[in-house]
Amino acid sequence: MKSLISSLELGHGIAWHRIAAMVMRYWYLLLSSWPRLLELVYWPALQIITWGFLQSYIAENAGFFARAGGTLIGAVILWDILFRGQLGFSISFLEEMWARNLGNLMMSPLKPIEFLISLMIMSLIRLAIGIVPMTLLAMIFFDFNLLGFGLPLIAFFCNLIFTSWALGIFVSGLVLRNGLGAESIVWSLMFGIMPLACVYYPVSVLPHWLQLIAWALPPTYVFEGMRALLMQHHFRADLMLWSLGLNAVLFAASFVSFLVMLNSARRHGSLIQSGE
Repeated sequence: MKSLISSLELGHGIAWHRIAAMVMRYWYLLLSSWPRLLELVYWPALQIITWGFLQSYIAENAGFFARAGGTLIGAVILWDILFRGQLGFSISFLEEMWARNLGNLMMSPLKPIEFLISLMIMSLIRLAIGIVPMTLLAMIFFDFNLLGFGLPLIAFFCNLIFTSWALGIFVSGLVLRNGLGAESIVWSLMFGIMPLACVYYPVSVLPHWLQLIAWALPPTYVFEGMRALLMQHHFRADLMLWSLGLNAVLFAASFVSFLVMLNSARRHGSLIQSGE
């Protein structure tokens, strides 16, 4: 308990040079492998082209999508921010697991909060590499300008990236405690959330009991807000505030659970066997 309390002292003793060193490590690791860079661009580009042409076809044959132009493409881009944000965080963490380096890091002066901040920063870098080409393709092929959201885009982005970090912290703790046998959760968790986050359809289409679960997820408010902005030309600030509040709770719970699982891994000696 004492070590957990000391780890929660976020504002005390954070060394930004150690965080910068970790970010530089992950950056060089990313630049050293062209397949890693290609993967960051390939999947977002494939998604926007596939879904974009699908919406173009539907818009020509259905009045609803003609009136709600851009909702599908907007949902694809915002979903990719959520998915890639979590994946970018978790991949950098898994790099340490695969290299069996996590034990060395935890025995160094690097604090857990510094480690997590470095993963968050690297998540943003990896996300930018994939989202920028995706946004340009949406503009060139489908005349959809993400920046056309204006200031609401900041609220959308911040809430989605906070959710992705919170989930990334939680699944990293699970992998840390249970080893690479739990690695599949990193890749599959977001797809389990997707139907309940109502990425491509409004919450109202779900059964009533599922709607209650959907409204407990921060991303649901973002996608509902996106549809309200595109279809009704109205920014729902109340939805963004609800999302932010839920994100604060989710983030705090994920961070505490990570520290608990880290301390458990230390007690059981699984840090030095993290690659198994």
